[in-house]
Amino acid sequence: MDGDEDENEGADTNTETDADTDTDADVPITVGIVAQRNNRRAQDLATTLLETLESDDVTVIVDEETGDATGHDSVPVSAMGNSDLVVSIGGDGTFLFVAREAGSAPILGVNLGEVGFLNAVPPAEAVETVVPLVDTLRAGEDIRSRRVDRLQATGDDWDLAPALNEVVVHGPQRGHGGGAEIEVLVDGERYANSHADGVLVATPTGSTAYNLSEGGPLVRPTLDSLVVTQMCATESMPPLVVGADSELTFHVSGADTGYVISDGRNRQQLELPATVTVSVAGDPVTLAGPRVNFFDALEKLE
Repeated sequence: MDGDEDENEGADTNTETDADTDTDADVPITVGIVAQRNNRRAQDLATTLLETLESDDVTVIVDEETGDATGHDSVPVSAMGNSDLVVSIGGDGTFLFVAREAGSAPILGVNLGEVGFLNAVPPAEAVETVVPLVDTLRAGEDIRSRRVDRLQATGDDWDLAPALNEVVVHGPQRGHGGGAEIEVLVDGERYANSHADGVLVATPTGSTAYNLSEGGPLVRPTLDSLVVTQMCATESMPPLVVGADSELTFHVSGADTGYVISDGRNRQQLELPATVTVSVAGDPVTLAGPRVNFFDALEKLE
């Protein structure tokens, strides 16, 4: 897991595009590279990619931490959203960070973590994978990619940054005496109503992360679905898989305060009673390059 970034997984809508345009002219493109913080191996690989790719028609930019470590010019990751490709080097936590900050750009993950549900490319294959993608972009062609859903949590006068893995709604704290009364509605129909530590909504690829640790099911990333899993409920219902077009509503009460958390990072405090709505966000993330072998990655789970 990446130090102060969460390490989870991402959802897949099974939408793909392939190169279909021919041109003889090289198109100027921009490639962003983000290396896992405080990881010398990731920073060295970032430097190798930068030196390999940079040319008259390819501008390579790196994140600020990598720039400080290597002496290269850098930009905030949030400034990479207009890049033609962003390469994330690290674990799934690094990928989640890049998706939060530069989610409008196609992202390719190079896996330095232990499992790697979002990072399909081994470090030894990074250069040989990235270079053809860049050449395709320079030729004015579309690279192979697929879009993955994110979740949007909203309430009265607030909304959280979209979550690639999961949204959690919970009481003041986990554990004895820290829960809340949480009613869960699916498209307006009650699914559960119980005192619980919280309730978790996961995307299919997020099913292998926090959801799995709370007893939720594994869901193959190609399915258009969401998972609803209660957390330590006194009157628990089995985890529920619903369609990706479902609207989930949470009525939270029975405590002074509660929280909504997006991908373990972005947090909204609630003054109870409160209502929270979770649904698929309108801005998916685009995953570039090869697809992670889901079942191979599962074998790495302990």
